[in-house]
Amino acid sequence: METLIYHTENRIAYVTLNRPEKRNALNALLVQELLQVFDDAENDPHVAVVVVKANGEAFCAGADLGYLQELQNFSFDENVKDSTRLKELFYRIYTLKKIVIAQVQGHALAGGCGLANVCDFTFSAPEAKFGYTEVKIGFIPAIVMVFLIRKIGEARAKQLLLSGDLISADDARQLGLVHNVFHRDSLEKEVTLFATKLATTNSGNSMMMTKQMVAQIQSMPLEEALTYAAQMNVAARGTDDCKKGIAAFLNKEKIAW
Repeated sequence: METLIYHTENRIAYVTLNRPEKRNALNALLVQELLQVFDDAENDPHVAVVVVKANGEAFCAGADLGYLQELQNFSFDENVKDSTRLKELFYRIYTLKKIVIAQVQGHALAGGCGLANVCDFTFSAPEAKFGYTEVKIGFIPAIVMVFLIRKIGEARAKQLLLSGDLISADDARQLGLVHNVFHRDSLEKEVTLFATKLATTNSGNSMMMTKQMVAQIQSMPLEEALTYAAQMNVAARGTDDCKKGIAAFLNKEKIAW
């Protein structure tokens, strides 16, 4: 990997953005390598949780502006292909069968803010700033807004997307973008503790099915969503994890996931 570092430990996969000199800005290679490691994590039976973090002062500054300038010379079809890869990355994270946690130690801007917020959980250092700044450079927050509106609703999303303003980690928490804020020195420890808790106390299959349902039911009519929920309920009852969990509870045994 040229743009990131990937390793696994104690059922947690760590994905570290490693372009600190470019503030971990997104370019074609970083997007492609992220797609690859998320596939690796999903297909690894020893991984239950994925943590996305970054080296350097910034978490991710969004699209690499030098690369964006290059794209202006691309053909329409080449630009469609490039934009589609970014769409695939965000969709991959949103629908990944493993839980994904963003560990935001520094600024998360534009597409970098989208990357942090498409994850299932986002934990931040207080110094980090969040914002969708695309409108300030004549660009648009096209792909990220799809997930942002789902996460915090239209009114709050418009506040961020149309103003382009940066907000603090505490303000991001109040908006629902960030789940918790920890001192930068303790951020990694807190994220690891939370990831370990998920990996050891929760059924990976149950978390996968729950995450899948959250993604699906929002676009369904009420009755269709309830029918789907009933079918998933039945499917869950037949899983080995459910049988194991219920038996352990009834026998007062500790479950080892």
